Amino acid sequence: QVQLVESGGGLVQPGGSLRLSCVVSGNIVSRLAMAWYRQAPGKERERVATIFPLGVTNYADSVKGRFTISRDNVKNSVYLQMDSLKPEDTAVYYCNTPLGRPYNWGQGTQVTVSS
Repeated sequence: QVQLVESGGGLVQPGGSLRLSCVVSGNIVSRLAMAWYRQAPGKERERVATIFPLGVTNYADSVKGRFTISRDNVKNSVYLQMDSLKPEDTAVYYCNTPLGRPYNWGQGTQVTVSS
């Protein structure tokens, strides 16, 4: 059973940066599309960034130009570099595959952007 473990969140001031990591059990990262999602209090989970096996990426309009998704196939990991953070980026961030049935969701990692 695939397990997803997110880390790297924290408290950061507006304009700051964070790098999130997602370790995926099993040698599957190279073969799958993977995505980062976030869920803010009282809101639905939304997808913010996707990376496909050949390296093509896409982003939600709200994060375009500020977030960068990447992948390390050797480490079975997916990353999200978040720059120029805004208070509205505050949420719990998760990774999962965006295609087909999602794997069991991990615990996520909390990102709080506040002065």
